[in-house]
Amino acid sequence: MRLPKIRELIEAIKAIIKGPYTSKFPVEPHQPHPNFRGQPKFNDQKCVGCAACKEVCPVEAIGYCDVVDDKSNPRRVMIHYTDICIFCGQCEAACIVDNEGIKLSNDWELSFFDRSKSDECIEKELQLCEICGKAIACRDHLEWIVKRIGELSFSSPTLYLSRLRSLGIVDQNIISALADQGRSDRVKILCASCRRETTLTA
Repeated sequence: MRLPKIRELIEAIKAIIKGPYTSKFPVEPHQPHPNFRGQPKFNDQKCVGCAACKEVCPVEAIGYCDVVDDKSNPRRVMIHYTDICIFCGQCEAACIVDNEGIKLSNDWELSFFDRSKSDECIEKELQLCEICGKAIACRDHLEWIVKRIGELSFSSPTLYLSRLRSLGIVDQNIISALADQGRSDRVKILCASCRRETTLTA
């Protein structure tokens, strides 16, 4: 019979003094390491609904659905499918809002009996084209663009008006004056196709 090595004796003594290396889960909640990559979670206050996270997800664990049937409450539903997520962190790395819109958490205990409960959803207000009714972008995303490009936003009526409306300001004098001249469509929040049509026909 071989005698134990010095290293094994040291490890045995440490285990006696400090206790076992394993956690006491499930008797006590397990505390993962701070760098542990757990479930990504949306931050409703930071996320702008740009869907950059969806574009980079390698397993398509992030999606969205634009609900435009109700014109009084158009919204984009951002969805994270926890059951197929591989926790790679690409969504956080690609987030345009300083990596704060969606972040990896330390949540690791994600077992469930009902698969429909595995999805995480948030809703963002959607801006529709005022002519054709198609979705342009989330309002938070438009405001984020305005803040990023500053004074250049004045060159885009869509961005300019989005900013005015977010501040609770709408200049009815300009709109009525352009309506008299038959060019009121130029001062509207429009998608790219309708903006082109109004430019060509104005």
